[in-house]
Amino acid sequence: MIDFKNTQIAFESKSNNDLRRAKFLFNSIKHTWIVNLGKVFVYVTSKLRFPVGWLLKPTIYKQFVGGETLTKCTPLAQQLMKYNIRSIFDYSAEGGGSADDIQDTLDEFISSIKYAKDNDSVAYAVFKPTAFTTDEILEKASAKTKLTDEEQKQYDEYRQRFEKLCQCAYDCNVRILVDAEDYCFQDAIDEFTDEMMRKFNKKRAIVFTTFQMYRHDRMPYLERLYQDACKNDYIIGMKFVRGAYMEKERERAKQFGYPDPICPTKQATDENYNNGLRYVIEHIDKFEVFSGTHNEESNQVLADLIEKYSLARNDNRIFFAQLYGMSDNISYNLAHEGYNVTKYIPYAPVKKVLPYLIRRAEENTAIAGQTARELELIKTEIKRRKKEKKKL
Repeated sequence: MIDFKNTQIAFESKSNNDLRRAKFLFNSIKHTWIVNLGKVFVYVTSKLRFPVGWLLKPTIYKQFVGGETLTKCTPLAQQLMKYNIRSIFDYSAEGGGSADDIQDTLDEFISSIKYAKDNDSVAYAVFKPTAFTTDEILEKASAKTKLTDEEQKQYDEYRQRFEKLCQCAYDCNVRILVDAEDYCFQDAIDEFTDEMMRKFNKKRAIVFTTFQMYRHDRMPYLERLYQDACKNDYIIGMKFVRGAYMEKERERAKQFGYPDPICPTKQATDENYNNGLRYVIEHIDKFEVFSGTHNEESNQVLADLIEKYSLARNDNRIFFAQLYGMSDNISYNLAHEGYNVTKYIPYAPVKKVLPYLIRRAEENTAIAGQTARELELIKTEIKRRKKEKKKL
């Protein structure tokens, strides 16, 4: 069993000041009213173009974001590698849907792939498909609704950008994660991601699809995908997450009168996630797996499966992953035991990453026990260090 309560290992890389800052931050975002006030503050300052970097950089930005540019993230990647943890740099700028904005984002994603190629400390590249077209077009394409001539032109351009990134990743021999999106967009994304896997994953997994396992239809889809991989002779890149849009998905299903796509309970989601892990490890010859979760049980399940099937702990086909700034008790203890671990690290200028930071605060507030767990671990380590100091 992995000791996820070992705070000495979990926070070995953190100074006392780092721990105090994190304690203050998580103490703050456990209060919904503070998070809501922060949303209003961000909205108002954005409208007024008021600079807020001086306030956010030393606090929530420093906790959850790697830096403004890839170059500025390099020291962090090197620091994590000292503890056997690799990085994934996710360009998390939001806002702006003009042609210039889309091109700038595409260029940045390509830069991140090339950066990964040149840095052993980086395990994967990643991109969001919704960065390259409108929600309306993706929704219509997913629903198989006929597009207008102009929409078809834009959709074709979206697919060209998507394929360009996959081709770049293939040329650079860098694994690339295709992020999952809302249910109403996902069918079109899945369809094209599967096509890219068939094209680029002949010898190893380059392109990774993402399954949000709070969707109850993901296991049947996983089985169909495996059959397709056997038939067409390719390796499936499989990224598992639990999912990020549960309340919104349920509300939309109710609004538009279609069946709720989300598992009925948290337990059902947990079982779905763990069953997905079991399936891919049982069929590992056709998979590479990326398990992105802050759930201790699921991380233990995957570690146990690795042992059960006599796989090496550092088998390059299997990675554990957590978000930067969270669940260091999982990441560092797994890495300490010799498993492949990576941290998912957003980067972007402060003003462009504000929506991400608000979401991160909201999710920490909403997820039962998440903030409380982070706080308890931090407090435990602070107490442990004080006791150690007294002994000296």
